[in-house]
Amino acid sequence: MIKLIKDKLSLYYKKASIQYIISISFTIVAVIGMIVVGGALYIRFSNSTEEMISKNNETIIEQVNLNLDSYLRNMMKISDTIYYRAIKKVDMSINNIDREMDLVYEANKDYLISITLFSEYGEIIESYPLNQLKANIDPRENDWFKNARNKKENLHFSTPHVQNLFYDPNYKYTWVVSLSRAVEITKSGNTSSGVLLVDMNFSGIEQICKNVEVSKNGYVYLIDRDGEIIYHPRQQLIYSNLINENTYEATKYEDGNYIESFEGNKRLVTVKTVGYTGWKLVAISPMSDITADYNELRVFAIFIMLFAIFILISINMFVSSRIANPIRALEKSVKELEDGVGKLNIPEKGSYEIQHLGKAIKSMVKQMNHLMDNIMKEQESKRKSELNALQAQINPHFLYNTLDSIIWMIENENYDGAIIMVTALARFFRISLSKGKNVITVKDELEHARNYLTIQNIRYKNKFTYNIEAEEDTLNLTSIKLIIQPLIENAIYHGMEYMSGDGDILVKSYKNGENLYIDIIDNGLGMTQEVADKLLISNISNHQKKGSGIGLRNVHERIKLYFGDKYGLEVYSEPDEGTTIRIHMPSIEFDSIKENKL
Repeated sequence: MIKLIKDKLSLYYKKASIQYIISISFTIVAVIGMIVVGGALYIRFSNSTEEMISKNNETIIEQVNLNLDSYLRNMMKISDTIYYRAIKKVDMSINNIDREMDLVYEANKDYLISITLFSEYGEIIESYPLNQLKANIDPRENDWFKNARNKKENLHFSTPHVQNLFYDPNYKYTWVVSLSRAVEITKSGNTSSGVLLVDMNFSGIEQICKNVEVSKNGYVYLIDRDGEIIYHPRQQLIYSNLINENTYEATKYEDGNYIESFEGNKRLVTVKTVGYTGWKLVAISPMSDITADYNELRVFAIFIMLFAIFILISINMFVSSRIANPIRALEKSVKELEDGVGKLNIPEKGSYEIQHLGKAIKSMVKQMNHLMDNIMKEQESKRKSELNALQAQINPHFLYNTLDSIIWMIENENYDGAIIMVTALARFFRISLSKGKNVITVKDELEHARNYLTIQNIRYKNKFTYNIEAEEDTLNLTSIKLIIQPLIENAIYHGMEYMSGDGDILVKSYKNGENLYIDIIDNGLGMTQEVADKLLISNISNHQKKGSGIGLRNVHERIKLYFGDKYGLEVYSEPDEGTTIRIHMPSIEFDSIKENKL
């Protein structure tokens, strides 16, 4: 169906006038150009928008990180003040640190819940403002206590949790973030370990993250290094399993921007790691927010393009008519020339180029007869050159010996052998001629080699055996004519003729990637690899008294001439082991090439 439409369009295009072709072609080119430019601008705008929003998210989340960092530093400062200015300077058996705790608490009571010093056994040593543990509460069972005792970190920040250690007369259940650390307590001159706990009101973190706007439907959430939620604007819905969040995947992200697909929606994710804690701030911007204005831009761009196309068509029609009318007049004159009109009224109107074309046509008519004579002479010379080239490829000595062998077999009433030899010889020369073509299929070239081997095997009275192996997918590939036979001829004359035992010749074709290889392998006398390497760079071995007259180097140069310098022959040999000559050509389907392109 597509081919039929293509053929109809091609036929219609060929029959169309030059004015129509010029106007349509220019319009199509202009429209394609506008589409390409418009598409490029649209993509650039989209990328710029995404880049701008990405940088905006980074700026916003950086500011949130600074606020959160200030909040956490304040907790650390409180812990350091209590530890280094109070606990380390006081012997608990003589004095207490109630006054220091009171001062620190009063200075930070807007976001500080409690300060407590525990012994290593979980007993309260000092605490403010709450100091009465609930019944059946053992602080040692809490993660913040265990982490401080194990000294996993110098300072340990917990995830938000409800503070339920102390009895509160107001029955308040406050969400807190705990900072715990291992401390050394001096009592009666002896030191022991303990844990200092500072509880900060979680509302401080909530206020930092709550009112952040990254896009219309965007939001910011905070997770710990294990992916547990510290703050999320939809935290209750997540805990109720009504919605989900991609928190554990976010823990794998390094700081920066990412495009992810979550529950079928694409979104821009910006990640920033909070220092000291390993927590991650994550800003989410749905891609639908980013692309919300794209539709309006597309409508405007389409309107501009349609208006521009209308203007272009009008201009193209006017310009094409100014070009086409003089050309039509010239076309009429050329038709008269085709009809054999002797005297032509060739107009010289239009632009300078068309006027020059009219003058050139007049000059062409005058020189036509002279040129036709020259062409005939050149064609005749070319045919003679082709015949000479074909005749040069036929070895008269080989033909003489073959015919002599046929006569000998007929005289000895070996009619079957004579028939085989005559048939092989006929096929040999049929492929040698190949209607003057220099490029044939691998199948035909191997058949040519097979006929040559058949003739030589009979002439040499089965002094050698031969075999041809070809992979099926190589048979319809492209080969140069008469490249295998000269190499087989070399193998017989220079590898088999002086052997004491039976010779063996193997011809095989195979593919390796985009390369075609044809190996001619014999078990003849061989030569050193040093001598073999010189065969393709020296003319010594290319002009033999015996052989096809084409020669090894000739085949090598023909392959390079047709396919390029990286192709040709490779020779591998070893004395008393034999020789392998490898033909290397590109793997090209014969049906996909034309003779005049090679």
